[in-house]
Amino acid sequence: MTDNYSSGAPPTPVLTAPTPPAIKDPGTDNGPAPGGGRARSRGAGRTLAVILSGQFMALLDAFIVTVAAPSIGADLNASGAALQLVIAGYTIAYAALLITGARIGELLGPRRTFLAGLAAFTGASLACGLAADAGQLIAFRAVQGAGAAVMIPQVLGIIQRTHTGPARTRALGAYTAVMAVGAACGQIAGGVLVSADLFGAGWRPVFLVNVPIGALLLAAGPRLIPRDRPPASPRGLDLPGLVLLAGALVLVTVPLVLGQEAGRPAWTWWSLAAGGVLLGAFAGYEARRARRGGAPLIAPRVLGAPGMPLAVVRLALVMAVNAGYMFVLTLHFQNTLHYSALRTGLMFVPTALAYGAVGLWWRRLPPRLHPLLVPGGFVLVSATLVGIGSAFKDGGAGDGRWLLAAYAGIGAGLGFAHSPNLAAALGTVRKEHAADASGLVVTVNQVGLLLGTSLFGTLFLNRLAEAGAGAASRALWETLLALAGASAVGGLAGMTRRRA
Repeated sequence: MTDNYSSGAPPTPVLTAPTPPAIKDPGTDNGPAPGGGRARSRGAGRTLAVILSGQFMALLDAFIVTVAAPSIGADLNASGAALQLVIAGYTIAYAALLITGARIGELLGPRRTFLAGLAAFTGASLACGLAADAGQLIAFRAVQGAGAAVMIPQVLGIIQRTHTGPARTRALGAYTAVMAVGAACGQIAGGVLVSADLFGAGWRPVFLVNVPIGALLLAAGPRLIPRDRPPASPRGLDLPGLVLLAGALVLVTVPLVLGQEAGRPAWTWWSLAAGGVLLGAFAGYEARRARRGGAPLIAPRVLGAPGMPLAVVRLALVMAVNAGYMFVLTLHFQNTLHYSALRTGLMFVPTALAYGAVGLWWRRLPPRLHPLLVPGGFVLVSATLVGIGSAFKDGGAGDGRWLLAAYAGIGAGLGFAHSPNLAAALGTVRKEHAADASGLVVTVNQVGLLLGTSLFGTLFLNRLAEAGAGAASRALWETLLALAGASAVGGLAGMTRRRA
């Protein structure tokens, strides 16, 4: 491991420039919210606080361990490959099991499933903190990821069931805000906990900090999360579909997570190809199952909901640009500018704060502006990335008021590209399909993050390997230009006329 990130962590549409319809309040077609009044509002707020706290804890653990990796390697005498698996095992298990977690939530109820996933995550965190060797830590990290995969899809499902109209939009804004600050807080918290060396425990508090938080949420959850209602028409688990999809996601995510560190050997390309074949087999099997009257893994009404395919592309682009931006700047800050892990994490605070603030407050803008928010957010990100790249192009430093404002501009643009898009997409999905929509959205988010880190990280590291003075600044400039281009594609997608 040479740094804290190196082992860690669609076609262009035809522009027709129509005026898209205003974004409606999601959930207005699902009927009135049961109950009402201030007491119910407080109850929904407490429910939201519990489920978003669980989500934040799981997101934090996807990033917090990267900072602790050198300390883990020294204490457990772990090899570079073992450290990769400590970091990547969580991500691989998480990404591969998200759809499965969503379907389990539909069968058992989102409340029960959320609490079960939270219990597994908390127990695995304790086991990670007490691990005696690298092998145990790798295994418990995979269990942590599986617990997160069971827990996280229920967050959107519970929001869909407990919030309607403007209240749901505000809840989705809070969901986006938590996603935004998770990465930055993970790096900062990891740096603080490792540096503090609490009780001489070194890296172990990075995991053990989850235990009291998880225990508190497990105590509060049964009282604050509404009881599950049996589904109107329960569907089977579709085990063949789950096996095909999980296998495909594992074959795709493993080379994306581990391939760069390994130098992209032949097995990574064979794995990606096999993953593509399994995805094709999964699609064919699901289509045949639907034709025969069975229940496919994701309801056709979710995939065919108005605007959903376009929303999926946008979500993947937002996540890919965000992940690529954080990855390459982290490498540049730490390897070229020699920032500490803590200082590196602090550099992303303006991005996270602006991202979260936009997610919470975009709805207050005049409704006539809502159709422009998603494409405008992508355009803002694209322009700001070019500006940041220009500042670094000739070997500039990473701080200064102008650059800190630019980092905030990236967060604001990502927030505008993400939150209204998510609200509009979920607004077309009825409550009975909340589990399918949740699984689809969180899987797209995770795959987008992996693609962004892999594709743009590969571009940056390949450019960095070129000889000559100023190679790091040129590599960063070219990668930020590529990220700006990907964001511009998102802006074009946001202005494309949708076909019926």
